[in-house]
Amino acid sequence: MAFSPLTTTSGCSSNYCNLGLSWKSSSSWFVQLGFTSNGSNGVFTKPTKLNSSKVFRACSSSSSSDPLLVKAARRERVSRPPAWMMRQAGRYMAVYRKLAEKHPSFRERSETTDLIVEISLQPWEAFHPDGVIIFSDILTPLPAFGVQFDIEDVRGPVIQSPIRSEEGLKALHSIDLEKLQFVGDSLRILRKEVGEQAAVLGFVGAPWTIATYIVEGGTTRTYTTIKDMCHTAPHVLRALLSHLSKAIAEYIVFQVESGAHCIQIFDSWGGQLPPHMWDCWSKPYIDEIVATIKRKCPQTPLVLYINGNGGLLERMKETGVDVIGLDWTVDMADGRKRLGTDIGIQGNVDPASLFCPLPSLTDEIERVVKSAGTRGHILNLGHGVLVGTPEEAVAHFFDVAKSFNFDKVEDHISEANTVAA
Repeated sequence: MAFSPLTTTSGCSSNYCNLGLSWKSSSSWFVQLGFTSNGSNGVFTKPTKLNSSKVFRACSSSSSSDPLLVKAARRERVSRPPAWMMRQAGRYMAVYRKLAEKHPSFRERSETTDLIVEISLQPWEAFHPDGVIIFSDILTPLPAFGVQFDIEDVRGPVIQSPIRSEEGLKALHSIDLEKLQFVGDSLRILRKEVGEQAAVLGFVGAPWTIATYIVEGGTTRTYTTIKDMCHTAPHVLRALLSHLSKAIAEYIVFQVESGAHCIQIFDSWGGQLPPHMWDCWSKPYIDEIVATIKRKCPQTPLVLYINGNGGLLERMKETGVDVIGLDWTVDMADGRKRLGTDIGIQGNVDPASLFCPLPSLTDEIERVVKSAGTRGHILNLGHGVLVGTPEEAVAHFFDVAKSFNFDKVEDHISEANTVAA
């Protein structure tokens, strides 16, 4: 389908806007799902599309056997806070560093099914978190709708042809999910591996955050080019964001149908916008995505995370997501008070706390959990795991999370209320 640069979405009224098993013992899952091995390096490939009858039906149903994390995201009663960590698979783990030496290309690691699965399961095998997030990147789907990128050792992601004009918009096309089969295949295998013992987590970047890379040509500390476009070429930026919102919504549905229990939306650089600008250039496009997923996959919880979100919490809630992720700079008690108890909340232990003595880490986890309350809280860090984090501290984080018992707390509260009555 051709892309029209004049197809836009805007909800803004501002003047300038009106413009389970051990991984190594279960490679048979690849055979069962239709993969073949090339025999030379152990990499599995999949020549044909999986039969549509085998897709997971998470878009339309829920059950009492849902993982703890899914129940907490829906604000159902749980016995303890489910826990996982952003970037829980990565360079802090020795087993990952060893694998990365053998496969030095990040894109190879994040776009090859058996490597994705192996890396995603490394923290599962080591710590048994309540969420197993697919090892991927928010930029992974870009080539599937016409934006090519590379990842360089020093510069990070690089987009050789930034989109800053109507002419640049012509490169875009509808998302081709066939080019992302390695994501779908990986999610199916992860779902088989962990069963219902943990939630399989998919994720995407929010349109504004993805657009910062596409417009700036890679990473940036200032965001001056894209912020300038808000004023000098708003029609181009709106068209780009609208296209991204549609592609990302399709990508989320694809992940859910492939086995993801829950999806996290990373508007990582949304916090770089003043609140009134976020209302114009980020929120309307997240709203569109959420509305689509709530219509097509109503039982799939959506988590929204923004780095530096202290000034945006109430606005984030208005998007209609199920869970708001807090970064570590927001006091959990204040965040819960501002958001209320009718929405889930995730976070928000300071990642640097994992470098502290373990008793201090315990105190911090207990403070966060107590402040969040016993309903609708997913324990996490306030940002990703830092490079160099001791694996012992990560193990301790999950051990402490599993030591809580909300049943006793709620029973105690119930007894106290009865006595008071």
